[in-house]
Amino acid sequence: MSDPDPDEAADGAAAVDGAPSIPGAEQSGLASTIEALLFLSSEPVQLDDLAAACDVWADDLAGALEELRAAYAPGRRGLLLREIGGGFMLSTAPETEPAARRLLTAPRTPPLTPAQAETLAIIAYLQPVSRPEITRIRGVAADSACATLVERGMIEEAGRSQFGAVLYRTTGLFLKLFGLDGVGDLPDPASWDPSPEEAAHLRDRLLRAGDARSGADPTSGDDPAERQPFDPDGGDLPEDPDLDEDGGQPAGDPGLAEEHDGDEPAAAPSPADPPGGPITFG
Repeated sequence: MSDPDPDEAADGAAAVDGAPSIPGAEQSGLASTIEALLFLSSEPVQLDDLAAACDVWADDLAGALEELRAAYAPGRRGLLLREIGGGFMLSTAPETEPAARRLLTAPRTPPLTPAQAETLAIIAYLQPVSRPEITRIRGVAADSACATLVERGMIEEAGRSQFGAVLYRTTGLFLKLFGLDGVGDLPDPASWDPSPEEAAHLRDRLLRAGDARSGADPTSGDDPAERQPFDPDGGDLPEDPDLDEDGGQPAGDPGLAEEHDGDEPAAAPSPADPPGGPITFG
């Protein structure tokens, strides 16, 4: 009596278990590439465009498309391969429509404003850091930005400074949202090679921060795009700057220190320091 054929034995086991193989479970490389291209496109992709992207002849796509048709057969997955207007696209299966509507109509978290993004970057690189220090670096009050970032779970309190000001650090949610294993994976600022325009803009921002620290605030808004240009030659500055868009007072406003108990006082510049005092980044 001869031994049973391994392939026949495998087929018999599948039939007994009632678990037939899934077409497309191990699809070709070309089929996988087409699948990725259709996933990236929100519109039907013409056959010629698929062929050009895959660097093959259009006739070579027939077999790969058949693989995808089998893999995305109705009732098998939550997606379908559809041919629309001579092109191909992936779309959701009709039975998933109710769940899709509930997801897409749910309130979405708005993106970070420029003020919040600046504040988050400072905290990420200098943590733990206090709000007064953030204010000195940015040149405008950071009260509302910090409160929003805390509310959204991206930063948290990390004790208090020697002056009693609250210190902030990033959270695990921050790492998850930015795809980081730890804060050590943040891009190295030393590797940044700014263009002359970027260097000039950074110098202008540092001058603003130094000016704000000395008590004069040349800014009229919290959005960098709306801030008035700083005149290094000593031009007139606004006498009555508006509140920043976060709703806080400008950094140079004397009322800022009075409003928040526990904020560390600004250090008096030494005679050797440049106007506005030294700017400390860490």
